[in-house]
Amino acid sequence: MEDGRCDPDGPSHPRAFPGEEAGRSEPQPAELRVDFPVSVVLPAGGTGERTGLSTPKQFCSVLGRPLISFTVQAFERVSWIQSVVVVVAKENMELMTDIVQRFQHRKVRVVAGGSTRHRSICNGVLALGEEEEEEEGRPASADRPKVVIIHDAVRPFVEEEFLYKIAVAAKEHGAAGAIRPLVSTVIATTSEGYLDHSLERGKYRASEMPQGFTYNVIHQAYQRCTESDFEFGTECLHLALQYCGTNAKLIEGPPTLWKVTYKRDLAAAESIIKESLSGSACVITGGSAGAVTLADALQKAAAALDLELDVVSDLTGDNGRYLSEECNFIRVSVNGSCLSEVKSFLMDLEAANRALLHPLVVIWVRLCRPDEPVVPEPAAIMDVASAAKLRNILLYGIRLHQSKDPERWERSVSRVAEITSALIRERSPALVGQLLQA
Repeated sequence: MEDGRCDPDGPSHPRAFPGEEAGRSEPQPAELRVDFPVSVVLPAGGTGERTGLSTPKQFCSVLGRPLISFTVQAFERVSWIQSVVVVVAKENMELMTDIVQRFQHRKVRVVAGGSTRHRSICNGVLALGEEEEEEEGRPASADRPKVVIIHDAVRPFVEEEFLYKIAVAAKEHGAAGAIRPLVSTVIATTSEGYLDHSLERGKYRASEMPQGFTYNVIHQAYQRCTESDFEFGTECLHLALQYCGTNAKLIEGPPTLWKVTYKRDLAAAESIIKESLSGSACVITGGSAGAVTLADALQKAAAALDLELDVVSDLTGDNGRYLSEECNFIRVSVNGSCLSEVKSFLMDLEAANRALLHPLVVIWVRLCRPDEPVVPEPAAIMDVASAAKLRNILLYGIRLHQSKDPERWERSVSRVAEITSALIRERSPALVGQLLQA
């Protein structure tokens, strides 16, 4: 699993980054639900020598957040994954525990790793069994995961759809793993450094992560393998075949499975994450009919710009989850409504104590009646925006006048969608606190 770069065109963008839960306004497809317990082991004990950095790459900051936190979040968002065991070097236990607390990871257990990759993964698998044995009055296998997914801590762009394929195949076959086409021809060299022979590239594939196993298969494989396997091996699927006779089902994975290996990959990951997080927002209407009408029209116009909008009346009850997610917000105010609605919303954000990945965008859309005079509000919004900026929140304003002319109204809504998309994408400091006219 040392080289995860199998896409000739470089890093590929996921359809949506894990933190944004793409399509959350739609019901979860039934085929992505599993009826057996699944847990994850994330080996994260590497030193990151190839990045040339003093900090191991899994702990390097990407948009103000350690890379491993994004990977953990990719699994925590999947409802049918019950726990994530992160295996780190002993000297990084405290650091990882702090990351779990600071970024409010809910399903994570941190355990100490070993001196090699296989020793670390083995520790993680054993920890899954220990969790059950610690519960008094329950058999050791009562809630033990049926399937264990093993993944690299520095592959943050794994998608739920592919995790589902791996989990189901692992349950059926005992083991399953991701593969990708080889990009370069593989050759063997002589001891003197000359070409010995080459392999026919079409017959071979690169083994990738994630890989899945039934708990019994991966547990027995580690119980039966040799010290040489622990010391020099890197392929879990091979252990399952050699020591359990389990022939893994191989599934071609998407190009988004690439691995952060070199320093330049951190910049690529940051670009992908920023673009993905800029592709959606939550629209809050307050429940008024005028605001709902505008929000629905804005949702359709934004879709044409690849901006996904979720429309809610408020952030109470189940909608409160948006306050803890990496989400941008649009607050619609109608007619006599004033800036106090935005101030109240910003207070809710502060109370949520969110650990923001990067500056969060909040857009106040002010819908005015056709005959309503233009009230000079720039000074007021600027004061509120200046205070919000200190908390890593970028506040912008857009004023829109209602129109009874359908064509003019449609053009105005489209203009609001264009401005909104640009503000979320660019996050321009120069426009913070400005009240723009649509």
